[in-house]
Amino acid sequence: MTDSAQEFVSEKSIRKRLLSPWTITLGVPVFVAILDQPNFLPILEFASRAFVGTLPYILFAVSLIAYLKATGAETMIARAFQGRENRMIVFAALFGGLAPFCSCEVIPFVAGLLALGAPLSAVMAFWLSSPLIDPPTLLITAAALGWEFAIGKAVIAVLLGLSGGFVIKYALRAGYFQTPLKAYKSSSCCGSGPNLDGKPEWRFWQSQERVNHFRHEFFENALFLIKWLALAYVLEAMLVTYVPADLIANLVGGEGLLPVVVAAIVGMPAYLNSYIAPPLISGLMDQGMTAGAGMAFMVSGAVSSVPAMAAVWSLVQKQVFAAYICLGVGGAIISGVLFEMLV
Repeated sequence: MTDSAQEFVSEKSIRKRLLSPWTITLGVPVFVAILDQPNFLPILEFASRAFVGTLPYILFAVSLIAYLKATGAETMIARAFQGRENRMIVFAALFGGLAPFCSCEVIPFVAGLLALGAPLSAVMAFWLSSPLIDPPTLLITAAALGWEFAIGKAVIAVLLGLSGGFVIKYALRAGYFQTPLKAYKSSSCCGSGPNLDGKPEWRFWQSQERVNHFRHEFFENALFLIKWLALAYVLEAMLVTYVPADLIANLVGGEGLLPVVVAAIVGMPAYLNSYIAPPLISGLMDQGMTAGAGMAFMVSGAVSSVPAMAAVWSLVQKQVFAAYICLGVGGAIISGVLFEMLV
């Protein structure tokens, strides 16, 4: 390796470390202590109190997802894609909310289903609902925004999956999306991909291999959640302290369709992940964001976040990618309007 190449790798490594969640979480309070000492303790207390209040949810969430992974529960989800098409769409939308997959880990699962001949309509139903909600996300959302918001998001996830599935079903009948899948090499940023074969082993503790898998998933997901939630609460504290409430209220406050549309569009590139978003939206709502705009932001961002879009682009043809984005963003706007009306 040449000196210039070594310098490039070194600079890239340093930049990656400086922009890591741990570095930002620890660095932000340090900068506040240096530049604005009177706000240092209030920001630290705000973030610490919020984080400690979420710990029981984190413990339960990581235990549940580790159990589902150790037992091989994803095989149950695969069975939802067998039978009549209408039933497959309904089951896929429901199981999407239970799937213990991150936004990128769901991609090899979807690739496997399409390769096995599962209809695109049912796969799309699962694909739209899965990034929106899962057991850990439900608990984190409830901790930050309340159970009304968390349950609303879960219901919206299923409805979005159902509507997307049936839209694709009728599009297929009209002759669209006949070859949806690109050549795809399976990979996952969240560890090993799901297994579509075999049966769940609910008493996983009878197998040492599964016990080791449970332990690995527990600590890996605990570290992941702690890392991102610590960052989320520090950013929320900064948001509440330094961003004027009038600014948020002018952008995504007030009644009507415009705040919801703005939140959905902004949510596409700005969204980070389903664990860091609820605390940030809680801060935005404290500053004047409406409940409908908050829901639109969450739904749009979960479906069209940069990692999710990159993975979808690598997997399916352009027409399917465009349909996925349109269904996700359109569903986010409709969801936000309906949630605002009901809440």
